[in-house]
Order: sequence, then structure tokens, then C-alpha cells
Amino acid sequence: MPNPSPEPIPGLLSPRFQIPLFPPYVSSLLSSSLQFHFTHQFLSLTLRRTRAAKQPNAIAVKASSHSDFDFDLSLSPRVNAVKPSKTVAISDHATALVQAGVPVIRLAAGEPDFDTPAPIAEAGINAIREGYTRYTPNAGTMELRQAICHKLKEENGITYTPDQVVVSNGAKQSIAQAVLAVSSPGDEVIIPAPFWVSYPEMARLADATPVILPTLISDNFLLDPKLLESKITERSRLLILCSPSNPTGSVYPKELLEEIARIVAKHPRLLVLSDEIYEHIIYAPATHTSFASLPGMWDRTLTVNGFSKAFAMTGWRLGYIAGPKHFVAACGKIQSQFTSGASSIAQKAAVAALGLGHAGGEAVSTMVKAFRERRDFLVQSFREIDGIKISEPQGAFYLFLDLSFYYGREAEGFGKIVDSESLCQYLLEVALVPGSAFGDDTCIRISYAESLTTLQAAVERIKKALVPLSSAALV
Repeated sequence: MPNPSPEPIPGLLSPRFQIPLFPPYVSSLLSSSLQFHFTHQFLSLTLRRTRAAKQPNAIAVKASSHSDFDFDLSLSPRVNAVKPSKTVAISDHATALVQAGVPVIRLAAGEPDFDTPAPIAEAGINAIREGYTRYTPNAGTMELRQAICHKLKEENGITYTPDQVVVSNGAKQSIAQAVLAVSSPGDEVIIPAPFWVSYPEMARLADATPVILPTLISDNFLLDPKLLESKITERSRLLILCSPSNPTGSVYPKELLEEIARIVAKHPRLLVLSDEIYEHIIYAPATHTSFASLPGMWDRTLTVNGFSKAFAMTGWRLGYIAGPKHFVAACGKIQSQFTSGASSIAQKAAVAALGLGHAGGEAVSTMVKAFRERRDFLVQSFREIDGIKISEPQGAFYLFLDLSFYYGREAEGFGKIVDSESLCQYLLEVALVPGSAFGDDTCIRISYAESLTTLQAAVERIKKALVPLSSAALV
């Protein structure tokens, strides 16, 4: 049954985005005195004086070796507060090492090793051949948004209309735009840890405060509803849930989500962003539940999904957000000023992806079967190693291992292992991501989106490196 979209309510959107979608033409505001022949020196001096007045601590530096004047290199405090993505940095570093001839096994990136299924690739190729290479509507083609609505209704039990969907350049963009759209300076964004590395940084970019709620490996890294309830304040604006989870592979059972929903319902200002990008990569008996399908949660939920993981379409850069029109239109407004619409070619390919059948049909089920085989191999292998704690993932393609048993031990020729980052440096022949990047320094993340042969070689290297640590004394 259709769900009504709530009427816009003043104050529900971030003040920075309560602006007209199409601002007045501004060229008439330019004074005729602003001439092209302004000298570089004058512009530089004006900029330096203006910024110095606003930022007394700004540092002036030489513009270049060819310049005789200085200018201000200070950055926005918002940018300075944001940390770069550690997963991206480690993946790029590992790639550079491989290109330099260093035999590193790369298990840091969350990218399937499969090729995009042939019908999807053919749809993209045909789009190019048929000249479907122009701009699309900002929110996405009507064809794709209708296909997304059909998918969400049939597979997830949630009903939307095309004007309640915005297609973006990846789920990551959709999440960032959602956080920006609903968060005001000083708001709190509640994030269970371990978390995807970008969630807290997106909150900071919105001038909001990330509130991190720790979870336990003994609880399969699932959020404790009592802890959630105790941390909600009048500033709480957004709760981010990711199921199946990156980095843990945990899947929230429906009963736990229902308990969380009852808590959310008590707080009229609290919204939920449900990141469901891994929904099809799930291992029975676990099942996926969309948070918006729970009683009373449609109006409160922004559902994010995409095509990169399940359909092996990472390079196609396509994701989407669905939710009440009031919020989704705000996301579209931001997108109209940032990137405009996503790739026309990728959108044609996405229509083909959604046409493969329920949950991606045989093409996706074949990949999921391989992921499960890899998971089983890794879980069995690491259970044979002393001191490792494991929460068996029920979805996605990550294993989040507690290796804190090895902290405080001395590695010959390396030094002391003190935390997840130093352990990953010690295990450099296999590129892994330290748990500190995800808010849990006791663990490291292994991506098993690689072939079984590659994983077997990686396990042997890790075992070989850990054996001497097992017998090393704590220091």
C-alpha cells in the first residue's frame, strides 16, 4: 500500500539547504570595475588581507618559486576536521607496492573480484552504441527510478513513487547527501561501532557530532538497544544502521530491528539512515529486513542501496536513496549543485541489473555462493590459530578478527606490536585494514572479495607471521 509523503515541516532540513532550488541569475551583481586586467599581485594581497582578518592564525607562504609574493594556504576548518579514508589509502598504497614489484596480497578493498555480469555490461555497451550518452534528469532516469520502486516493493516490502527516489554516483554520495540534508550544526549522528569509515567523517562535514556506540564481538557486533536508548538526546538527529555490515558482516535479525524501531518511535526528531548496499550478499539462514518496512518507520527512514557490491559494478558508480519526498528532494537539491545526474550509461546498465530477477537472479547467487565458500575457508583457518576471536559473518564479504591477543608482543626485526595499525604494518605482505579505522582497535578487517587461491596464499602468510608472535613474551 502506498505510503503518504509527509508535508515539509520547518526546521526538519539542515538550514544550509533551505534555499531555492534555482537561485536568481547572479551575473548582474558583478561590478563593471571587476576587470580581467586586475593584477595577480592585487588579487593575492586582497585575499591575504581578507583571510588574515577572519583567521588571525592563517599562515602565508610563497605562492610558487616563480612568484615574489605570498598567499594564504589555510583550509576550511570543516575539511581540517575530516580524516581521509584509511581503506582507500591502504588500498592505494598496496596497489602502488604491487606496481613497484612488491608481492603484496591485497585484501583491503571492498571490491568483488568478479566481472560485471554479461547482460549488465551489454546494456551499457548498447547504450553507448545507441548514443545514450547525454545528461539525464538530476534525480535519475524515469526508467531506472521506476525499476527501483518495483524492486523495493517486491523484494523489500516498501512502497515508493519515482519522485521519492534519487539516483547518485554511488551509495556513498547518497549517504553523504542524506547526512548533509537533515543535519544541522550541533546535531548528533548516532553510529554503532565498528562502523564504515566514512560515517563519522560525513557527520563532521555536516557540522554534526558523531556519537559512537560500541558493540561487542560476543554479541556479533550488534547494537544493544538499551545502550542506544541511554544515548539518545534532544540533539540526536540520525541513527545510521548498516546490515549486512561493513566491516563485520553482521546481519541484524528482524526482532532486534523491531526493538530498535520501538525506541526510535519514542523520539520524533530521530531519523534512521539504513545502509543496505550488501543486502543480497547474505548467507542463509540469515535474512535481510529493510528498516523502512517496520511498523511506523517508513516516514522516519532513508533507505540507501546501490549496484556496486552485489552486481560487481564498483566502477560504474551508481547508487540511490529512497524515502519521504521532503527529505529525498533535499538530497536531490544538493546533488543538483554538486554533480547533477549520474552516468546515463551506468543507469541503462542498472536497469538491466534489476531485470536479472529476484535478488539478482542466478548471476548474483553464483557470486554469493563463492563468497560463502571463501568465508567458510577463512573462518575455519583462523579458528585454528591461537588467540584469535571470531564473529562469523552472516553477510557482506568481510571478516573482522579480534587479534588483540598479539598486542604487546615483540616481533624480531620489527619491534613491539601495540595496536591494530602496527599489526597491519607487521603483516604488510598482506594488505589489511586496522580496526582503528572502523572504531574498534582490537580487530583487523579482511576482505574476502578475492579468489579462494589468493585467500589461501594470504592465510599462509598471516599464519607464518603470527607463529613467532604466539611464543613471544609480552613486553
